[in-house]
Amino acid sequence: MEVQETRVQTDRVLTIPNILSMARLVGVPVFLWLILRPEFGQSKADGWALLVLAFSGVSDYLDGKLARRWNQISNLGRLLDPAADRLYILSTLVGLTWRDILPLWLTSVLVARELMLLVMVGILRRHGYPPPQVNFLGKAATFNLMYAFPLLLLSDGSGWLSSLAEVFGWAFAGWGTSLYWWAGILYVIQVRRLVSADAVTG
Repeated sequence: MEVQETRVQTDRVLTIPNILSMARLVGVPVFLWLILRPEFGQSKADGWALLVLAFSGVSDYLDGKLARRWNQISNLGRLLDPAADRLYILSTLVGLTWRDILPLWLTSVLVARELMLLVMVGILRRHGYPPPQVNFLGKAATFNLMYAFPLLLLSDGSGWLSSLAEVFGWAFAGWGTSLYWWAGILYVIQVRRLVSADAVTG
């Protein structure tokens, strides 16, 4: 279920992939501020918000690819990459729900999945296991959602482009949500197997 990584991991901090992940983390509050400007009586800055989100998507692809190609896989990178993914998803959910672009039920479904994974991480830590590496299914879900959110933001307008963005945005949101939960369920199964194996050997 997990993506197996055969390259050596290091404790290096200042690597290009880690710097990209750090930049993505810095972009989270910037994105949230840009997307919520209309809610505080300021002019829309959706174009800038889309650029920040696009940078997040590109950097998310690059940091993993460069880490493998340049042999710069690090323990810090294993933490930063999924943290940046989740923070962007959560900040986008907050922003789009606040602006009534996303329905509350969809936000609740995605947040419930995150809470489920937090519980699983707590169980793993209690048994002495680190959080697992990001698996392919989870990455696919994230990519779908990262396509869905800017399209849905773009749909908050008028004209044929907004209508087209709405259709494709909801298509990506449906696939992303389904894959997100599928990956989460596989994660729960994996945790259950580890805990059961501990109970047998213990």
